[in-house]
Amino acid sequence: MHLKIRHRTEYRYETPVRYSIQELRLTPPQTAGQKIERWKLGTPIKASNSLDAFGNLCNIFVQESPYTSMMIEAEGEIYTQDAYEFIDTPKAVSPFYLLQQTHLTEPTPEMLSFFEKHLPKKNTTEAVLKLASAVQDTIAYRPGETNFATTAAQSFALKSGVCQDHAHVMLGLCRASGIPARYVSGYFFAEESPNLASHAWIDFCSDIEHGIWQSVDITHACLVDARHIRLAIGRDYYSAAPVKGVRSGGGGEELSASISIQQITYEPLSLS
Repeated sequence: MHLKIRHRTEYRYETPVRYSIQELRLTPPQTAGQKIERWKLGTPIKASNSLDAFGNLCNIFVQESPYTSMMIEAEGEIYTQDAYEFIDTPKAVSPFYLLQQTHLTEPTPEMLSFFEKHLPKKNTTEAVLKLASAVQDTIAYRPGETNFATTAAQSFALKSGVCQDHAHVMLGLCRASGIPARYVSGYFFAEESPNLASHAWIDFCSDIEHGIWQSVDITHACLVDARHIRLAIGRDYYSAAPVKGVRSGGGGEELSASISIQQITYEPLSLS
């Protein structure tokens, strides 16, 4: 598919922000299943570029002059095709590091007991997809009941959440089963489901020795395909968040975010 994406994030504050640092992971990588035709990032001031520990392109900018509103925009065109297997580069984070739980993924004994019969005994596609289906059946998709700080344990207790919560629950269960897994942030194209434009899923390591990962969308209980656009990977939401930062001043904050994804053409394109 040939997709046009526009992602706009706007912050407004009650009082002037005196100082802030923003960290952005809003640039899709050239990887299996996606080819970047063009991409542009708009920030209030010029941002510096670097690669983080996971190989994500990270843009950072510091504002030292007072402001009461801030706009960040990312837009471009991407060609996609079905692809769910990804191979690490030589400098990639070790899969064993991604066996470690985080505050957002740590499962409770009750959670492990509930999913016990679904926990994968092997890191195979079939076994992990069965677990994804169990998570999808258990954690109802209900926007507005959780937020970026909701943990897997809290989402499980509520039995509700969104794609981010599905990913955190799945990460916790995979890691508890001895399967390295990582969080993936990105976009999802579905004209009938605009609320899913901003999306999250997981990669699990199917071959630790060779650094081979397979990508699973828990919200849809399927392998990822041409509808998915990858932005960043990490241990959990915090390390792969599209936009995050710290500030001094500002008082209350009002956040407005909009994402539009349009299909431009139906002609297939070889990404090899």
